[in-house]
Amino acid sequence: MTKILITGANSFVGSNFMKFSAYKNINEISLIDNNVEHIDFSDYNVILHVAAIVHQSKKIPERDLCIDIAKKAKKSGVGHFIFISTVKVYGEYNPSKGTWNEHAVCEPDDPYGKSKYAAEQGLKELEDENFIVSIIRPPLIYGAGVRANMLSIIKLVDKFPVLPLKRVQNRRSFTAVENLVALIDKIIETKSSGIYIAMDDKPLSTTELVLLIAKALNKRIYLFKLSKFIINIGKVVMPKIFDRLYGSFEIDNSFTRKKIEYKPVITSEEGIRRMVEAYKLDKHTK
Repeated sequence: MTKILITGANSFVGSNFMKFSAYKNINEISLIDNNVEHIDFSDYNVILHVAAIVHQSKKIPERDLCIDIAKKAKKSGVGHFIFISTVKVYGEYNPSKGTWNEHAVCEPDDPYGKSKYAAEQGLKELEDENFIVSIIRPPLIYGAGVRANMLSIIKLVDKFPVLPLKRVQNRRSFTAVENLVALIDKIIETKSSGIYIAMDDKPLSTTELVLLIAKALNKRIYLFKLSKFIINIGKVVMPKIFDRLYGSFEIDNSFTRKKIEYKPVITSEEGIRRMVEAYKLDKHTK
């Protein structure tokens, strides 16, 4: 029987894995409340590492935390280690250089991307015939209970019926958390090592994303188009906000789909509908 331990209790990915995975013999453990050296990994076949870089209330490098866990797990006889990394390991997105994929060159340019990539490299050094390492690089993950950027977009659509997002021609890759869980399940089932990318069937433009959110909210929304001049100024004055709304971030996971015969289990429209339904429920219960 496959027994899975999630390192990182109450995380967005971990909680949804426990909810949607076909595997039911799953436990999770906090790395804030437990020292790695005191954790018994010997009862598990698979470690799913989703923990943040906080350990014992002290920030330590992502690589150190991840590698400490992997070494202890390997020593304890665990055969499969799955690491949730990020597409930020690739660095700054540049469409002119082509679409990122599982084999694209990694040039991380921020602390988060650098720490995740360092952890990836360290894990590869530990891999052998008795210790499989699987690395998943997801783009922005969304679903019920999502926070951060996606929640901000939902609130934006919910509060403002008029937005300057008409005919935005960008392409951004996302992954519904249900599709990420399906990929993790497939990797466990096939015992596949290597690098994989989780994502929905196709990228969405910001206009498509906003319209799907509005539909799920059952709200009428009016979109208008900003001039290129204003958009270019916005990218200088508020680069992060304007890049998320008007920039592209497209990924190709053809290798993942082919190698392990992976298919997303829900569409973007269904994933967004579920996410927004959870948002509405949470909003009305507060």
